[in-house]
Amino acid sequence: MTPLLQFKPIYQERVWGGRGLETFLGRELTGTAPIGESWEMVDRPEAQSLVAGGPWAEKSLREILIARGAEIMGPQWPKARPFPILVKWLDCRERLSLQVHPPSSVAAKLGGEPKTENWYVAAAKPGAAVLAGLKPGVDAAKFRAALKDNTAESLVHRLPTLAGDSLLIRSGVMHAIDGGNLILEIQQNSDTTYRVYDWGRVGLDGKPRAMHVEQSMASLEANTAGTPQLVRTSDKTTVLADCHEFRITRHQLAAGENLAFKAGEQARIISVVSGRLTADGTSLAVGDNALLPYAGAFNFVAGQGTVVLVTDNFSSLDK
Repeated sequence: MTPLLQFKPIYQERVWGGRGLETFLGRELTGTAPIGESWEMVDRPEAQSLVAGGPWAEKSLREILIARGAEIMGPQWPKARPFPILVKWLDCRERLSLQVHPPSSVAAKLGGEPKTENWYVAAAKPGAAVLAGLKPGVDAAKFRAALKDNTAESLVHRLPTLAGDSLLIRSGVMHAIDGGNLILEIQQNSDTTYRVYDWGRVGLDGKPRAMHVEQSMASLEANTAGTPQLVRTSDKTTVLADCHEFRITRHQLAAGENLAFKAGEQARIISVVSGRLTADGTSLAVGDNALLPYAGAFNFVAGQGTVVLVTDNFSSLDK
């Protein structure tokens, strides 16, 4: 029987982070540094998720894919190919930089990787918002001029956020996350971010953080994505994002309700954003993310007030 896979979180210090992962997710954080990100599932040279328990405990995601790629991702999956998704929790105590990720048409030329991502707002303080997409009529030239007189923020849409909101940010879309949001980010496997404005802030080392104006302008010029649309729904089942890179479906489940997946269909990621799920003696609580391998069959039973996100359509070879 192929088990579901949970991984040890990799915590990242960020100048805009806080300690919200302790209070909202019940995580144990060492030290007192601001923790902005928890990398929940990652397969990159600089960061490898380790299995948290079970028969493959302490094995890295890369090791598992090399040894059991067909079982995890499907019979055609190349052993050397990295896992295509990176899952993060973001604790945005303060506002993040205004930034952009390069579209695939220019990413290689700029020395980066494309990064389409989806934000699911698990908690939001009063007044919290996100910035996403340039306003009508704003091009790279106008945005560059606005950077010089510190008015760039006024050229980007501001969207107030509530818990349960979701937003797909495609590569090439200018964006920032305001302080007061706790977000589950599901994204392409990429760590390329071009900062264009950082509100005059310094980093954890006390020095101004690096800006990437020219790469940002090239990314904006190559952008073909439209204005991001916030998804706000109370429907029982809702597709939050459906793009070339992945699909994310939100399921609102009643206590005792089942959520089942057959073996031999595709690999999936399941993320609990409210309540609890159990399956075959394994319990997934708020904040937990698990990889459901291609070869496994899973039947989850929901607890009271359970909301889960299911990410799929990322394992075909044309991704």
